[in-house]
Amino acid sequence: MKNIVIVGAGFGGLSVAKTLCRNNSVEVTLIDERNYHLFIPLLYQVAVGALSPDDVSIPIRSVFARYPNVKVLKEAVDSIDLRNRRVITCVRAISYDYLVLACGARHAYFGNDDWEQYAPGLKTLEQALEIRDRILDAFEQAEAAIDDVIKRKYLSFVVVGGGPTGVELSGAIAEMAHSVLRKDFRNIDLQTTKVYLVEAGPRILASFSETSSKQAMRDLQALGVEVRTSLAVTHVDAGGIQALNERIDAGTVIWAAGVRASDLNRFLDGEIDRQGRIAIEPDLSVKNHSDVFVIGDQAYCLDRKTHKPLGGLASVAMQQGALVAHNILAGIKGQSRRQFQYYDRGQAATIGKCRAVVEVGIFKINGFLAWIIWLIIHIWFLMGGVNRIAIILKWFWIYIANYQMDRIILAKEWRFYPALRPIRKYKEDKTPSKE
Repeated sequence: MKNIVIVGAGFGGLSVAKTLCRNNSVEVTLIDERNYHLFIPLLYQVAVGALSPDDVSIPIRSVFARYPNVKVLKEAVDSIDLRNRRVITCVRAISYDYLVLACGARHAYFGNDDWEQYAPGLKTLEQALEIRDRILDAFEQAEAAIDDVIKRKYLSFVVVGGGPTGVELSGAIAEMAHSVLRKDFRNIDLQTTKVYLVEAGPRILASFSETSSKQAMRDLQALGVEVRTSLAVTHVDAGGIQALNERIDAGTVIWAAGVRASDLNRFLDGEIDRQGRIAIEPDLSVKNHSDVFVIGDQAYCLDRKTHKPLGGLASVAMQQGALVAHNILAGIKGQSRRQFQYYDRGQAATIGKCRAVVEVGIFKINGFLAWIIWLIIHIWFLMGGVNRIAIILKWFWIYIANYQMDRIILAKEWRFYPALRPIRKYKEDKTPSKE
């Protein structure tokens, strides 16, 4: 039996494993640092308290419980030994006949990693819960503040990055402040909440058409979001951001701009682009290593029609995963491999409740109908029947009662969250901090 090792249980890795698990002629070893698959497109809803972590994740072992030829390991991969065809984890060395790398990407701060403590990204459940802490605590600190300047600072939020994540997150924060929480506080007027969406490029949703981009901007502005394009961030600190010659003070800054592929690419032979992605062959293998495949956010893959790099979309990773599984089985049988051709099934982004933009081919839809389509798409691709039912019920309750359930602040110590520390009013209290 051939041993196939898959690193990463995201959309791409699971796509490979779910195809191969039905073939008893192979043994599959699936390695991930976490024991769950995360549905990243809905992660922003955890960050604003609309969904809980269990709603957007499913244990990996439960997915493959019925398939004895699939072994799941919760381990971190430290390196790849191409010469000896081994994967080196923090625990052991694992030999492979075929290797699939689908490790995804993490946020990149363009060489300014110290910004992360002030502006967390949104790629993991831990980051989503931290962002939820910061958002909720900002309202609590504003409620407790006496000085109006401090109130305004805590009621100001900046989202950096105008892609789908930034658009969806900024819209959700604005709706949360102006609608969901408006009756919960007594000493602050949440209608004065400021949400800024800052994008370095000329427009938001650059992967969408200009028509959809403009519609999304109008929808965000209707929610009270101030969209600032062509504004590159040059500095981030606990008090806000510096963008060119402009300063925006804010108690909460969230990073949704820039990603970098897994560092495991440095162990492979091939060209690596500025985002850390490695160039791959048309059959998704690594050059000079036909037994190693790289897919998803980790791969620099050109669309055969447009000759442009494919974006970091779940649909891209899933289609690549299905092809890799086919090519592995074809190689075992001595058959020829297929080249990857991406079939664009459209893209969608939601802007608060009842607003969204959807593009499928030449069709461009916005408004309530687009929002319904967005809901259906995300429910369809979500793994686990229990998750689907839970999210449908929660979304129905949010729509009817305008109430979001998960509002618990989990941060235990201020030192872990520099941006959450209470702002002292130094004119009245000059007592040195004991920290």
